[in-house]
Amino acid sequence: MNLDITILDATTLGGDISFSMFERFGTLTVYDKTSPCEVASRITETDVIIVNKIRLGKENLRDAKRLKLICVTATGYDNIDIDYCKEHGIAVCNVRGYSSDSVAQVTASMALSLVNNLKFFNGYVSDGSYTESGTQNKVTPVFHEMNKLTWGIVGMGAIGKRTAEIAKVLGCRVISFKRTPDPDFDCVSLDDVCRESDIISIHLPLTDETKQIIDSEKIALMKETAIVINVARGAVVDELALTDAIINKKIGGLGVDVYSKEPMAEDNPYQKIKDYPNVILTPHMAWGAYEARVRCMEEIAENIQAFCEGKTRNRVDK
Repeated sequence: MNLDITILDATTLGGDISFSMFERFGTLTVYDKTSPCEVASRITETDVIIVNKIRLGKENLRDAKRLKLICVTATGYDNIDIDYCKEHGIAVCNVRGYSSDSVAQVTASMALSLVNNLKFFNGYVSDGSYTESGTQNKVTPVFHEMNKLTWGIVGMGAIGKRTAEIAKVLGCRVISFKRTPDPDFDCVSLDDVCRESDIISIHLPLTDETKQIIDSEKIALMKETAIVINVARGAVVDELALTDAIINKKIGGLGVDVYSKEPMAEDNPYQKIKDYPNVILTPHMAWGAYEARVRCMEEIAENIQAFCEGKTRNRVDK
């Protein structure tokens, strides 16, 4: 085995994990960051690309004549032009299941923080209001015990199922929206999830069918106290509609880890509500617990090994 392997955006994977497992396949070149105008020149002589967020398509792949395999360090691969890769015999692999525990853990953390108004209460202490109040405690805004709440899960893949397990342990009634009903879960329509849920967490891949699946019409069905959490892809929701819902108090809280353009753009509607006490915005970190990132790299190595042996593993171009 003597492959030239290029990692294009190592910074997105964190600076605390090793890439040494790839050296057994040949020569490894690691770039911390690669701007769009640098992509083409950095892959002209490579056999394998390892990439996280950078877009790869005709405009930057056409001169990569040696390219045999693209390894996406994620489950979603909407940043890769799969049709172009199929036409030009470029294999594409993703990784699956590596981050389920990490994303579910962050989802639950957001839900608990928003249900308990922790951002507000922390601010009440840190800005001096508690000290100045002369009162020993403060229990408003009102919060509720989790075992009184309904948690609706939109998308019941590995992450959705893991989140459902946590929600049940917390005592929530769990309902879910899944295109193919699962007898192990209480599956209902998306409209019913929106109507009945106190917490709605979204765990869908981005496709033509799921783009802005949570829009103003779905938000209008929700309780005014409902908490919405998106840890899937930014574009599966209407960001402007959710922003308006927070501003106009149509929903009770919002937790977001993903954005239609990343990093979050200066003109993203969420910029208007980033300091609201009932809003939590994080920088697409839910997938990235240390253990999850190590598993991800191990999975990529397994994908490359399988490809070299002529086997099909985690291929998304088939």
